[in-house]
Amino acid sequence: MDDRAADLGEHARVLGPAAHRGLFLFGFSVELALGRTTYLAFYLLGGLGGSALSAWAYGGTGSYGLGASGAVSALMGMYAVLYRLRRVRFFYQLFFYFNYVTAPALLLLPTWIANELLQHWLSGRGVAYMAHLGGLLAGASLMALVMLVRRRPLEVPTAQVAVPDDGFDTHVANAQRLAQAMKFEQALPQWRAAAKLRPQDQQVLSAWFKTASLWPDSEDFHRAARRIFRLRAHDEQTLQFQHASYRTYFDKAKPGARLLPDDMARLSRRFARAQQWGDAEKLFNALHKTAPAHPELGETLGMLVAALCHAGRREQAAVFRPQLQQLAPGSAALQVLGGV
Repeated sequence: MDDRAADLGEHARVLGPAAHRGLFLFGFSVELALGRTTYLAFYLLGGLGGSALSAWAYGGTGSYGLGASGAVSALMGMYAVLYRLRRVRFFYQLFFYFNYVTAPALLLLPTWIANELLQHWLSGRGVAYMAHLGGLLAGASLMALVMLVRRRPLEVPTAQVAVPDDGFDTHVANAQRLAQAMKFEQALPQWRAAAKLRPQDQQVLSAWFKTASLWPDSEDFHRAARRIFRLRAHDEQTLQFQHASYRTYFDKAKPGARLLPDDMARLSRRFARAQQWGDAEKLFNALHKTAPAHPELGETLGMLVAALCHAGRREQAAVFRPQLQQLAPGSAALQVLGGV
């Protein structure tokens, strides 16, 4: 769930810890299979499906509305259809009794549906169980449809150049298998090894970072974040990915963020380019405080000021004039500020 994760993360915070775990545990595996764009579209469609059934079931009672619980339930439906007869471990609760069960994923789908109907009939209207049921049905239907559409022969090249196997594909396959089995701690070293072999692979870095975020005080979390921050950011998508990862890292890292001065300077310049003014300024101030003699300090401030002026924020840029005169007295940014 990752920069793609800003909106989904907000839903998870609203839903609470239980739904947060469901969003990660089911969503992480489903997203690996579908890809970011399709995953987000299906998540939203699942929420709409849950709301539609809720509106039909509770019509006229005033007890239905839009919510993310149907979307999380849709992820469960997608997960069940995706892994079908593969045996997975699930938590369940029946009134006051709860336990874990290991069973084929697809066989648990009708059990979920029956449970939502039973809860709807016995528990009143305090919880919109029909929204859960609608999400389950919508998610299962969407996943079944996409699997049907994608079921076509692979095009195999007639001539292939032999490439030495460096183990990357094996590490990724092992990590995905462990993640699907919800053995996230065991998947961490596999993602780490894959990232070492392909340090510019955003999907691998994202999976490593998100898995490690379950342990925000771990060395893996800090290392994955630093690797993301050092990606070559030549396009808007990479900039957005780095900024979303930075926000997650800054909010979660324990005991706190551990950024090197070079990383602060690099991210401050990139966030200025992406018009993320608050974070760009925060990083510059941190760099100025922790490394006042850093060789890129003046250049970083000059880029921040120039970006602010270019965006029409000249008054905001003028605040940095004294620092800019001290750190980069001959910079072009200072000449631009001359007319303020």
